[in-house]
Amino acid sequence: MDHFLKEYLELHGYWVLFLWTFLEGEAGLILAGFLAFEGYLSLTGVILTSFAGAFCGDQFYFYLGRWQGRNLLRLFTSIARKFRKALKLIEKYGTFVAFVSRYTYGFRIVLPIILGMTTFPAMKFCWLNVLSALAWAVIFSLGGYLFGKTASLFVEDVSRYQYHRLIVLVVLIACMWLAHFVHAWWRRRPARARLRRMKERTIHE
Repeated sequence: MDHFLKEYLELHGYWVLFLWTFLEGEAGLILAGFLAFEGYLSLTGVILTSFAGAFCGDQFYFYLGRWQGRNLLRLFTSIARKFRKALKLIEKYGTFVAFVSRYTYGFRIVLPIILGMTTFPAMKFCWLNVLSALAWAVIFSLGGYLFGKTASLFVEDVSRYQYHRLIVLVVLIACMWLAHFVHAWWRRRPARARLRRMKERTIHE
């Protein structure tokens, strides 16, 4: 099993990680960092690959917004719903938004698209994207790597529990995702309540 996993990751691991970080992110990157600790991947390779994927992804979304922003607003209601809120964030925080966009839950893809629709300078976005993508790649790669390292400090013959640690890590990542969903659902409660009241008012009328 170990031999098969090592061969598979050597052959497919880095391009899958590139696509994952191009489209989304942290969960796959933390897992890749853990696999680097286990020796299936190179930590340097994981950081460089995830940096490339994250950088190329945000550059793509930025120029997608610059060239097709209006069409995207018409086609995708999810982008249109977040448009005003994203503009407020850009107006309030300015340049800082371009740096932290990949760390914002629910706005990671939307913010670069909307920044592209504004007059935000493309070269400025590019340099901020370089710094942001590099910091993001290092932080979350090391997060997964240090998870494996920490376990080895407390457990003797840690290699015997490799799959147990992998399961624990997957569960922790799933809990992070669940926490995000619950938080988003909780924040939308007032909007749902207003919608219910509007529907009830319409029915009574």
